[in-house]
Amino acid sequence: MKQIIECVPNFSEGRDRAVIDAITAEIEKGGEVSLLDVDPGEATNRTVVTFVGEPEAVCEAAFRGIKKASEVIDMRNHHGAHPRMGATDVCPLIPVSGITLEECAELARGLARRVSDELGIPTYCYEAAAFTPERRNLAVCRAGEYEALPEKMNHEGKGPDFGDRPYDEDAARTGATTIGARDFLIAVNYNLNTTSTRRANAIAFDVREKGRPMREGGKVTGKPVKDADGNVVMIPGTLKGTKAIGWFIDEYGIAQVSMNITNMRETPLHKAFDEVCAKAAARGVRVTGAEIVGLVPKSALIEAGKHYLRMQQRSLGIPEDEIIRIAVKSMGLDDLKPFKPEEKIIEYMLEAGKEKSRKLTDMTLTAFADETSSESPAPGGGSISAYMGALGAALGTMVANLSAHKAGWDDRWEEFSDAAEKGRHIQDRLIALVDEDTEAFNRIMDVFSMPKGTPEEKAARSAALQEATLYATEVPLRTMKTSFEAFELLEEMARKGNPASVSDVGVGALAARSAVFGAWLNVKINAAGLKDREKADAILAEAEKIAEEAARRESDILKVVNETIAK
Repeated sequence: MKQIIECVPNFSEGRDRAVIDAITAEIEKGGEVSLLDVDPGEATNRTVVTFVGEPEAVCEAAFRGIKKASEVIDMRNHHGAHPRMGATDVCPLIPVSGITLEECAELARGLARRVSDELGIPTYCYEAAAFTPERRNLAVCRAGEYEALPEKMNHEGKGPDFGDRPYDEDAARTGATTIGARDFLIAVNYNLNTTSTRRANAIAFDVREKGRPMREGGKVTGKPVKDADGNVVMIPGTLKGTKAIGWFIDEYGIAQVSMNITNMRETPLHKAFDEVCAKAAARGVRVTGAEIVGLVPKSALIEAGKHYLRMQQRSLGIPEDEIIRIAVKSMGLDDLKPFKPEEKIIEYMLEAGKEKSRKLTDMTLTAFADETSSESPAPGGGSISAYMGALGAALGTMVANLSAHKAGWDDRWEEFSDAAEKGRHIQDRLIALVDEDTEAFNRIMDVFSMPKGTPEEKAARSAALQEATLYATEVPLRTMKTSFEAFELLEEMARKGNPASVSDVGVGALAARSAVFGAWLNVKINAAGLKDREKADAILAEAEKIAEEAARRESDILKVVNETIAK
């Protein structure tokens, strides 16, 4: 899975568009990240920028943005309604997919050190990147704001984590920056069938982690209860990692519970939705739907879709877009306006922001066949083998899904759902190998265009050819291994699945066996070009063993299939 992170730096300028544009231009330079949002505020004199990309590219873009902000913003002249400490006030890194919060924290610390070392900007680390427990809280790092820096710098326990020194003119100009890592924040509003802000607030207090003040006598009108230190005692809400309030929206003519989910691991989106529904119902209010404010990671909707499929005892081994559709409908995300995944899901936005390379798997069946039949040598047998394997796995998955929904088999839905999910995983990997096999062939072709005029160039060309040939041998070997995995699913469906679909299992076995044997031919022809014969012989021996076992598995499955048909 590709690693994607989000970065949301807040710059201390919200009024001068030329300054804001200069900063965002630096962030976008090179086109390796996708700028998703630029939100300036005049009263706060602050701009929140959102961009996403792969980790290295995001850290580079963030550094460029911080550098430019330090050049075009002079904190000695800054005033605004929002708390702030520096030209780049705060810069969080947020895991989106394929990367952990802990990994983002390490990236944030590295970025903080670099900002200090190369730009001379005092830098604090907060949230998951904090070096001390108290500095996990941004408010602790930013205590006293910009005006407090002279007394905080060069004072033990108060100075920045990187670049601590006596306060000087450079620090006065740039201020200090706070860099950290935090979980993705989902902003979601729950639509209520009421106009009562009071009811909406009551529901918000029921669920938000902070809860509501404890009152004397347990009455709404009672005085807040305080502890020995004079602090108001709170009754916690039911959802950890959430903040919520109730409000009325003139535009829609309804009240909403507005929530920030700050910890998706503690409280997934679907859990929050179900709990708000339950608390609303207890107060005689109905949730008619919800709206996502800003963007949402794909994983949140996939988890939600699977949650509601489980509640229906339906198979989870269905295409991604169908799972997302279930999530949208289950939570009413299209209640107030259409929910467009391509505009609301971060991963889809990131892909849309890049120029897509032409993929075989994006073609229609006819176009794929036409491309195969053309004079171009790729796609060839390797890509076709991978696609046959994908179709074999897809047929096994189909039978699992049909079995999960078969009347009278309700108590077995989870067994078949698990099988279908495994099938989807095999299918997805083989689909990726369709393009990877063609890419492997293209790498060999690219080597032939390398210069060979000098002994050094000839040596480099020879080494590159061996590397490309090894890759072109290993890719079809992976196709063999992955296609072979489909036999376990197919045999299980032949023996236990819906007998009305057993012929489909048989076709799947034929396709999987053909995929293995087709890829085997590609392994053999490419391995012939390897100079390292020890490695080549090891690959060939492994491939031959897989092919022999595939023939046996196909025969066993077809025997079961034909016996079932004959009954």
